[in-house]
Amino acid sequence: MSVVLYLDTSALVKHYVWEPGSEEVDRILADAQWAGASLLARVELEAAFSKYVRMALLPESEARSLLVGFRMDWERLTHLHPDPWMTDLASELVWRYGLRGYDAVHLASALRWQDAALHPVTFATFDRKLWRAAADAGLHPFPDDLTPFLAP
Repeated sequence: MSVVLYLDTSALVKHYVWEPGSEEVDRILADAQWAGASLLARVELEAAFSKYVRMALLPESEARSLLVGFRMDWERLTHLHPDPWMTDLASELVWRYGLRGYDAVHLASALRWQDAALHPVTFATFDRKLWRAAADAGLHPFPDDLTPFLAP
């Protein structure tokens, strides 16, 4: 069965910076027939790299090298553009699931993609609240078990 994979930023960053869950993200990306993300993920990922540099977790030269790879990969992803329908849905999701704004936009984007594709969407995230919301909203959350990746 083909996999339609939506990546939020917490999953996408693991493809570039090794963290617990990176191997799993790389594996599902390799298996995905289609992979996509909200346009917001691009800004969020670049902000994450910048934060890693500011926190001295990543040398700036390495972060810039990762950005080059990310920007090349970005062109191969399906880009989901926020539109009025998505922002209305995201506003509802904020209240329904207690999500942060951008997390709600990620969830709304994946739901919109699932509706348009008429195909189940696997929603990759490593955020507990968003993972639960994705499952409740009718998406297949990835990873299947988030427990090993959560801080104690």
